[in-house]
Amino acid sequence: MQRLNLIFILFLVSAVALAQQPIPRDTSFTIQSTFVKEKKHRPYIEIARPEMSDGVVFLKDQVYKKLGERTLTADVYYPKKKIKGNYPGVILIHGGGWRSGDKSQTTSMAIALANAGYVAACVEYRLSLEAKFPAAVYDVKSAIRWMRANSKKFHLDSEKMATLGMSAGGQLATLVGFTNFNKEYEDATGNPKQSSAIQAVVNIDGTLSFHHQESREGTATSFWLNGTFEENPKVWESASPLDHVSKQAPPIVFINSSIPRYHAGRDDMIKRLNSFHIYSEVHTLPDTPHPFWFFNPWFTPTVNHAVRFLDQRFKN
Repeated sequence: MQRLNLIFILFLVSAVALAQQPIPRDTSFTIQSTFVKEKKHRPYIEIARPEMSDGVVFLKDQVYKKLGERTLTADVYYPKKKIKGNYPGVILIHGGGWRSGDKSQTTSMAIALANAGYVAACVEYRLSLEAKFPAAVYDVKSAIRWMRANSKKFHLDSEKMATLGMSAGGQLATLVGFTNFNKEYEDATGNPKQSSAIQAVVNIDGTLSFHHQESREGTATSFWLNGTFEENPKVWESASPLDHVSKQAPPIVFINSSIPRYHAGRDDMIKRLNSFHIYSEVHTLPDTPHPFWFFNPWFTPTVNHAVRFLDQRFKN
């Protein structure tokens, strides 16, 4: 009996230790390290740090999803002043090859959007060291449902919501929008009565197809999708927004660098969108590195393109 009790105690200790293990992190992709790298080639760049208006409220690390002991959080910026009809919302999704990066990398964009009259939520999502595809898609859709459930708190117009993502986040922002009403792409964890559908997409240099003649996807993609295309072709296709163009797809704006591989599949997507009479527009910033959105002189034009597109969709 004593031996059984000891085994049980050891099992409990092991289980608690396992539950308390830190989440694996890849910190290789940061704004500062990217700045140092890019400044060698373009010495005139500076990290964009817009000032937050006095009329904006900031709420940090708001828990939007619980998975056992694991919590996922969002930083929310929203206009303080109440208005009739409330403000449109934008879910911001950071890049980093689905493996690195964090929600703080969308802070500057969120501040700019909140200053422009939007409810902006920078969302954390599970990266590939912690969970493979489609966990990140589930998480973003959970965040959308959570925002709608808290619409009164954030002065949010829940019928006017968009996703905005950069690089890997751009791919996720588009896939989330192009799988509107597709239950296979959400786990319904938290606020299942709310919709995860969004009404517009801002894709900032995010790939649209993983297996495409313009694509140059490699180890980061294979790791996230749990195998190469040859090993797991159906998953590669299901993760590609291009394969989900339908009449349910929302309007989209592409804001791109001058490097073609980062908008692989875009032109084919536009042709398919046109067949459904779904609006799209393209803005390519000349002579730009891939992570251009972090830096001046490109941050302000990027914001202007995004806000103009969103205003046309939601405010006109």
